[in-house]
Amino acid sequence: MANTTGTIQNNTNAFAFFYRLVDIVAIKLSLLIAILFYNVSYNQEYFVMFLVGSMAYILVAESLSVYRSWRAGYFKQIIFYTFLSWAIAAVLVLSYLFFTKSSEDFSRVAIAIWFVLSYSFLISWRYAFSIFLAKMRSKGYNTRNIAIIGLTKNGRRLAQQILEHPETGYRLIAIYDDRAPDRIDPNYHEYLGGSIEDGVEKAKNNDFDAVYVALPITAEKRIKKILFLLGDTTANVQLVPDLFIYSLMQASMSHVGEIQTISVHGSSMQGANVTLKRVEDILLSLAILTIITLPMIVIAAIIKLTSRGPILFKQDRYGLDGKKIKVWKFRSMTVAENADKVVQATKNDVRITPFGGFLRRTSLDELPQFFNALQGHMSVVGPRPHAVAHNEEYRKQVDYYMLRHKVKPGITGWAQVNGWRGETDTVDKMEMRIKFDLEYIRTWSLWLDFKIVLFTIFRSFNDKNAY
Repeated sequence: MANTTGTIQNNTNAFAFFYRLVDIVAIKLSLLIAILFYNVSYNQEYFVMFLVGSMAYILVAESLSVYRSWRAGYFKQIIFYTFLSWAIAAVLVLSYLFFTKSSEDFSRVAIAIWFVLSYSFLISWRYAFSIFLAKMRSKGYNTRNIAIIGLTKNGRRLAQQILEHPETGYRLIAIYDDRAPDRIDPNYHEYLGGSIEDGVEKAKNNDFDAVYVALPITAEKRIKKILFLLGDTTANVQLVPDLFIYSLMQASMSHVGEIQTISVHGSSMQGANVTLKRVEDILLSLAILTIITLPMIVIAAIIKLTSRGPILFKQDRYGLDGKKIKVWKFRSMTVAENADKVVQATKNDVRITPFGGFLRRTSLDELPQFFNALQGHMSVVGPRPHAVAHNEEYRKQVDYYMLRHKVKPGITGWAQVNGWRGETDTVDKMEMRIKFDLEYIRTWSLWLDFKIVLFTIFRSFNDKNAY
């Protein structure tokens, strides 16, 4: 049945100008309230500062995709990226005041209030608007009717996402497949609308806003035929990739001259993302090193007093693009192995010193690696680097192992916070670690790094796999 009540068909186009306008109004209103509260007169200097702040915020928000459609997103991500955009804008405002030598013309308290109020308003109106949209969608407004052609594995995953997240406004109307019902997952029988030909005919009758074709890539001729037939409809037609490589790395379109190509072993760490990641590493490393300097001095002294050998252990690891780097750690063993054959630490390993065991359980032995991150050899977050000997061993046993070196290795990573830390005494364990490493590379974002850092802080002191 066609959606006769849906009033908005293109969320991004309809709301794009509205979002930006409300943001500018929120920033301006916050400034006026801050000035009124602190009894400061509004003049041309404050107006110029408002222009600098609001334009900086809009530009940064654009680059961080704050204004993309969040229909299928999460509100906590909106909070994070809005905060990040306004924080960068605030730094630019302060830089403007510093370099123009005009900071004395402004009330510092009023500016501080403005920064806090602006972020509060930017988040508050988004939260209120999200509640409004959720209520509208529950009543059938601002929704999009969806049909899926082909109940493949990816088709089922898509259907599951639509059914589990009604707040997105997507409504699964029907699924079309040429197979008999007894060969189709019974959980979706109620949505079966007939054959693929039936689905095409329904699309011609404008019953759907979007049609997702989820057939396997091997069915090239069928896909071509279906796309040709759907070209006689007004539905938005999208292909659900069934490339097995797509689930491993960041697939993207590219070209050589006029020839289109698909990058299957690429990385999300390209272009502006490289700069964002480097800025993140520098700021986090400096902040953390400032906090841990004294504890590191104490740890170094205890290591020196309780066992023979150097304080730091520098081991060869593979870094970005498989190039060797020296990774720093506090020495936790009586030996410093860095040869072609390295034996992984095991539970009750006799090589581990008493204090070294404590360092390894609490991950404090990793603290010197923030210097590696500051130098640019590592990142704060990324796939954990393995000893070169282990790399050479597992690259022969685990598919796509070396793809983890498409990004810099990290002090902590997605695999570690998901429980895949410590000894990898079986190939299965290493396969799981690589699975999470590749998922991290494929889905990287500042928000994901932020989550991993938080998880690491909460879990570092209670990791049963660390020894």
